[in-house]
Amino acid sequence: MLHKWPGYVWIVRHGESAGNVARHAAEAAKLPTVDLAMRDCDVPLSELGERQAVALGGWFARLPEDTRPTVILASPYLRAYETALRIRDRLGGRECRRAICTPADQMGASGPEVITDERLREREFGILDGLTKIGIALHQPQQAELRKLLGKFYHRPPGGESWCDIILRLRSVLDSMSIEFADQRILIVCHSVVVLCFRYLFERMTEGEILAIDRQGEVANCSVTAYAYDPPRAARGSAMALESFNFVAPLEEAGERVTLAPDEPLPR
Repeated sequence: MLHKWPGYVWIVRHGESAGNVARHAAEAAKLPTVDLAMRDCDVPLSELGERQAVALGGWFARLPEDTRPTVILASPYLRAYETALRIRDRLGGRECRRAICTPADQMGASGPEVITDERLREREFGILDGLTKIGIALHQPQQAELRKLLGKFYHRPPGGESWCDIILRLRSVLDSMSIEFADQRILIVCHSVVVLCFRYLFERMTEGEILAIDRQGEVANCSVTAYAYDPPRAARGSAMALESFNFVAPLEEAGERVTLAPDEPLPR
């Protein structure tokens, strides 16, 4: 009997991106800005990120056929979309190693359809975009102080988003999943803060609970967070049971380096 919940949900952070690499270099050199001359939504995977995505796709392809994803939802940001396509290609029995993947790469694919959804996009940082921690203290000290006062859950930089803003758009994603993909196995490819905000929603957490998880460490690139439909829990209103979080064994088994590259320019 069909129900309103997916049968299974995997939530995957994209592979390491060129932006992750550039931010790490800028922070290490104590620079105020990240040297990346492109929009955040156009930042591609790094070479390592491509290999991570292919490795994760191989892990999904080795699952029994009746337990693999039936649909893939992806952030339209290039690094997430490329990750989704590489996973899809492995599920379809082939590999895509194009430097830049486009919607045309969907043509002739035999894996699950990749559906982009702008509600899964990265957090928007507004006037803090492109700044390092040093850059924020130098150019936006008032925002740094306001963030300390409000905390990252509620702080919304001018032109940007708070975690609450992300959670608001994800609530409508859950509604769409219940209408369009009930009882299916859904793979979501997105960004680190989106992974955490999904946990907040699925597990009905408080601000303190999700921020405590965030303080434990970064969500790894191409890590897997998984939920299974649990009928007893559904009777209590929260139907999805957490099975794994920040699962990186597929990368380790493939011999690929695990990266914990932060996207957030402000300290934890």
